[in-house]
Amino acid sequence: MGLLSKKDTKLITDPLADNNPITIQVLGICSALAITAELKASLVMGIAVLFVLGVGNVVISLMRNIIPSKIRIIVQLIVVASLVIIVDQVLKAYAYELSKTLSVFVGLIITNCIIMGRFEAFALGNGPWRSFLDGIGNALGYAVILVIVGFFRELLGSGTLFGIPVLGDAIEKTGVYSTGYENNGFMLMPPMALIIVGLLIWIQRSRNKNLIED
Repeated sequence: MGLLSKKDTKLITDPLADNNPITIQVLGICSALAITAELKASLVMGIAVLFVLGVGNVVISLMRNIIPSKIRIIVQLIVVASLVIIVDQVLKAYAYELSKTLSVFVGLIITNCIIMGRFEAFALGNGPWRSFLDGIGNALGYAVILVIVGFFRELLGSGTLFGIPVLGDAIEKTGVYSTGYENNGFMLMPPMALIIVGLLIWIQRSRNKNLIED
């Protein structure tokens, strides 16, 4: 028997496709708009949410039988806030410039609808292992969308990936720029992230008609 049953595997794979937290559940849109102008920031935010949601789901699951119902939201906020503080301090210690880029948005992980939603909907009613898989699956689904949006916004808006020029030198007019191509500054503006997410939603629903609401 494998490590993961079919039900366990679906906890990871479903959020990557037909139950994606951003394109299907429409959660976590704020950070998708705010920090995806750079691929590096998108990736780091995805990893941060992966840590917070994976560990947080396990902690809430372990405490689920001793948390009074009336204060469960407060307890959930304390757990996620503690984990976010750890992420914030690690970023400041090892990636200070990136921590300034993400700035307030790391703190806003505390109120990320995806995290609080999985705590409430899944971790409070399931064991630690399944809660961990659910957290990892939903965080990966969130991170994949952020990375896709960040990839296109940085590539087409700045001509770089992870800050490294990949299309040539825009000043010296080498590479793609020698053909007259210019960076699209609009790609670096938050509304473009919403348009890209909209395109992803359209592609997803065109591939799977069952996702189209009546």
